[in-house]
Amino acid sequence: MARRTPILLACTAVAALALTGCGSSSDDSAGGGSSAKKVTLTFWGTYGNGGNSAQTDALEKTVIPAFEKANPGITIKYVDMPYDSLLQKLTTGAAAGQLPDLVRADIGWVPKFGALKVFAPLDQEMSGFQKLADDTYPGSLATNRFGDHYYGLPLDTNTRVMISNPDALKKAGIAQPPATFSDLKADAPKLAAHKISVYADSGLQGWNVYPWIWSAGGSVTNPDQTKATGYLNSPQSVAGVQMLVNLYKQGAIPNLIIGNKGAVQTSDGLPKATYATILDGPWMADIWKGQYADFKPVYSPVPAGPGGSVSVVGGEDIAMTTASKDHAAAEKFIAFTQTADYQIAMAKTGQMSVVKSLDPQESAAVPAFAPFIKQLATAKPRPSVPQAPAIDTALQDELTKAFEGKESVQDALDKAAAAIDPLLTQAD
Repeated sequence: MARRTPILLACTAVAALALTGCGSSSDDSAGGGSSAKKVTLTFWGTYGNGGNSAQTDALEKTVIPAFEKANPGITIKYVDMPYDSLLQKLTTGAAAGQLPDLVRADIGWVPKFGALKVFAPLDQEMSGFQKLADDTYPGSLATNRFGDHYYGLPLDTNTRVMISNPDALKKAGIAQPPATFSDLKADAPKLAAHKISVYADSGLQGWNVYPWIWSAGGSVTNPDQTKATGYLNSPQSVAGVQMLVNLYKQGAIPNLIIGNKGAVQTSDGLPKATYATILDGPWMADIWKGQYADFKPVYSPVPAGPGGSVSVVGGEDIAMTTASKDHAAAEKFIAFTQTADYQIAMAKTGQMSVVKSLDPQESAAVPAFAPFIKQLATAKPRPSVPQAPAIDTALQDELTKAFEGKESVQDALDKAAAAIDPLLTQAD
């Protein structure tokens, strides 16, 4: 989720923004008054974050040229920047009136910039929006909604599934990863006998605990995302968290989950068989490819509880800014991002597709995505509100007390829900 940055601090960054190029530019001199109008759209994104040249190469050498060939007269100027810098540049650009036409935005940023009227409401302004929206995963689409409108379309996505170490399970005589809450609880003492934690995670924010709450049949807010009390602290939600707390008190979950930075990280603990299972995303295969080349993890759905097997949505959305001077051209590029030419090309670089009808093509192109594609069918978004980071902080703070035994899970979720209620309706 996004780091908060005050909107008004930024005019000093205007010069820097100008250097990167902002907004569309038009040139209709070539046609002598004919229809040969040329448009250059600026597109800010983070595909190269962390030195990922594979994604920027695919975008700049394959995807964008394909769009420009199909749409003569429209040029896409892609500006890549570090992930942590993009939010600040959007914030400073909004204050200075210097924004690009298009943004690849973290799903947690869209409500904030929609509320600030930096991003345009695509459901009102983009022709064909609904048809495109209907072919995306519901959980991914929901990340674009704030209030009554959608301020973007899903661009790429991911989710968490259960990843297991089969060798760790085998030591305890367990043949299959836990498929249900009951399996997880039954496996814990068998693994503990071999000094293996049944499950590990590295936090207590929404990304970490919502899958357990939803799979237990609980919820985070009401459908309108205006109230957490009565939902986050419902009996079902409490039961999902209580199961984790009980396992923690048994010693079956390490204190990495409450923030012990000295604990073994999940990326090391799973391949070393210190942990039997974790929840994580499709990027873990690349992380293990180097240091743990012989590790053969097993991917399976989040263990099912009374509410089924439900995980959490991550990823990025594409948005058009209200500063764009050529919405028609920008809409054409947004529509192009939902095609196989864009989605499958980027999937081959590690970005999961958001378009449901492309699932067979994606599975054929990247077989490793198959378990994540299956999980996405039921995955849900975190609250799509501007104050999402503050919600995560409230949740982490209160649940840590429950894991430490300082208060009951019910009390912790009562207090978290009370703290979150006003955040849900706070625009910024």
